[in-house]
Amino acid sequence: MLKALSVTAAATLLAASLSFADQAPSKVVIPVDRTASTDAKQMYTSYCAPCHGTDGKGHGPVAASLKSQPTDLTVIQKNNQGKFPDAHVAAILQFGAEVPAHGTATMPIWGPILGSMNRANVQDKQLRISNLTRYLQSIQVK
Repeated sequence: MLKALSVTAAATLLAASLSFADQAPSKVVIPVDRTASTDAKQMYTSYCAPCHGTDGKGHGPVAASLKSQPTDLTVIQKNNQGKFPDAHVAAILQFGAEVPAHGTATMPIWGPILGSMNRANVQDKQLRISNLTRYLQSIQVK
């Protein structure tokens, strides 16, 4: 009787372990709180820092749970021959990119999210993207 109970318990434990191992990895969810469209640092802290880190180097608190390392946002200018590609950065914020970490659940496409914050003012999304782009330019390594 005790042996049968032990075997049943072991089988149940094994089945439970296999069901947990078979589950898909959880998605990272970044809460999107309303921020001031003129406060780019606050927007960065709220939307970008969880993955890219407060210093922009790609080591935010959720970075370890992502499939690919977030981009070091402080070397964008350096990686573009010393010129900050502001139009390209704004386009990535609005539409995503062909980089595996961008445009998927790993990096939200912020354009629609930022645009939904103030539907009465269609220019608000562009103001947010413009200010966030300028903030990213301000954190570039020299």
